[in-house]
Parts: sequence; C-alpha cells; structure tokens
Amino acid sequence: MDPGNHSTVTEFILAGLTKCPELQLPLFLLFLGIYVVTVVGNLGMITLIGLSPPLHTPMYYFLSSLSFIDLCHSSVVTPKMLVNFVTEKDTISYPECMAQLYFFLVFAVAECHMLAAMAYDRYVAICNPLLYNVIMSIYICFWLTLGVYILGLIGSTIHTGFTVRLFFCKINVVNHYFCDLFPLLELSCSSIHVNELLVLCLSAFNILTPALTILVSYIFIIASILRIRSTEGRSKAYSTCSSHISAVTVFFGSAAFMYLQPSSVSSMDQGKLFSVFYTVVVPMLNPFIYCLRNKDVKHALKKILDSRACSFVESL
Repeated sequence: MDPGNHSTVTEFILAGLTKCPELQLPLFLLFLGIYVVTVVGNLGMITLIGLSPPLHTPMYYFLSSLSFIDLCHSSVVTPKMLVNFVTEKDTISYPECMAQLYFFLVFAVAECHMLAAMAYDRYVAICNPLLYNVIMSIYICFWLTLGVYILGLIGSTIHTGFTVRLFFCKINVVNHYFCDLFPLLELSCSSIHVNELLVLCLSAFNILTPALTILVSYIFIIASILRIRSTEGRSKAYSTCSSHISAVTVFFGSAAFMYLQPSSVSSMDQGKLFSVFYTVVVPMLNPFIYCLRNKDVKHALKKILDSRACSFVESL
C-alpha cells in the first residue's frame, strides 16, 4: 500500500486485558502483587545463590541466570500494563512500542534456550556423573550462557528489524496489553508475508529446538534413572528434575500456542490469556518451583536466615 495516501502512526493504543472499567482496579492490584512477588522472588534467588558457596555449581549458575531473565522479562511488560490499568487512555509511542517488542523478544528467546541449557546440565549430571565437572566446567557454562543471550539478541533483532520496516496507518489499536508481534502485524498496511514466515521459522527454531533438546535429554535421564537400583537414589534424581519439568511445561505450552500458528488462525483474545502465563505468571512461579522443591536451596536459605538472626541477636 502506498504510504503517501495515509498518515503515519506515531503512537499506539493498547486494548489491554479487558474493557470492563470495574475490573481495572482489581486487575491492577492483582498484577501489582504478582510483579512485587516476581521481583522479590527472583532477586532473592540471585542473591541467595551468590551468597551461598554450596550453590556455586553449574546447576545453580543456570538457575541464577534464569532468575535474571525472568526478572527482566516481566519488567519489560508488567510496569506498562500496570500504568495502563490506572490511566484513561492506554497509549504507547511508536519508539517505546518497538523498544518493548525488542526487549520482550530478547528475554523470551533467551528463556527458551536457557531452559534447554538447564536440561542438558541435568542430563550430564545424571547420565555422566563422573565426567560432570569436566563437561560442565566454568568455561563451558559461560559460553552456554553467552550463547543463550546471543540467540536472544539475534532473534529479537531480526523480528524487530522487519517490523520497523512495516508501514502502519489509520488503525492504531493494538489488541493486546503490550506490543507483541502478531497484534502489530495485524495493523500493518503493507505486506506481512515475510514477517509471518519469519515468525513461524524463528519460533520453530527458538521453541521447537529447545523443546526437542529438553525432550531428548529427559528421555536419556529417565532411562538412566530406571537403571538406579536404590530407591533413595531414584527419588533424589527425580526431585532434581521435577522442578525443571514443571517450569518447562508451563512456559513452552503457553508460548507454543501463541507463536506456532499463523496469525489468521490465532485468536488474539485467547492469545492474551496464554501470554499472561509466559510474561507474568511463569516469572513469578519459577523461584518458588525451584526453591520449594529443592532441598539445597531451602537449606542454604535457612542457613543464611539463621546467620542473620544470630548477628541481629548479638548486636542487641
């Protein structure tokens, strides 16, 4: 479409989660509480791992990185959503929208690959325990983590770059609570065939490849666990993996529903509901999933709290 015949969009209006005025305040309070818990939980996990020498292992190094990604992922979306709950007109400027899209995709893609790296770490720990310290060295952990962020930056740069090239005119209401790919593509006056193809191809790579890596890892893990004769050994092996499986199921399930189908088939109203899981709920749940079901984390937390309590009593 010829851009000369239309005025260019300089800001977007976010439709939000609901149009019911009576739900705005309850939803604001709900998501404010979730965001506070998310920030405290993830910062707490990062701090706990940093302060506890027994947790300075590859498993908790990746967990600390996941907490950082979750914190950033939620912070890209939730604060703007909270502001929109208490304002009459939910607007976002074009540059802010593109920036939100870019950083959202960086951390969404990074989380997919970080979960895969964590599955590989569990595979090595259970299937090759004697070689674990050699295979999962500090050097390897660093490069795996760096690769996770590089893939996030590459995927986000490609998507955002091709979105910026699109021409938006007249209609500027984004049927979502943040600037996501499919809702923005629906507003374009120019051809979006290349963008849709990129969404399917890159989403398949960034969702299916990590998902297959996790699946294959756990097939080998389960096979290895079944060969363990000790009931206590099996229980310990299962407990180290169950938390990760829970986090993977919720995150990949909701993300796959949103991105692994053409936008013409996708329902944006259903998409908004599912996106709440991977943008708001999962970042809040992950610290609790890994903390409450992990004896090492609970022991480290108890040890730090006890030492702080002793220091406080001595100061009195």
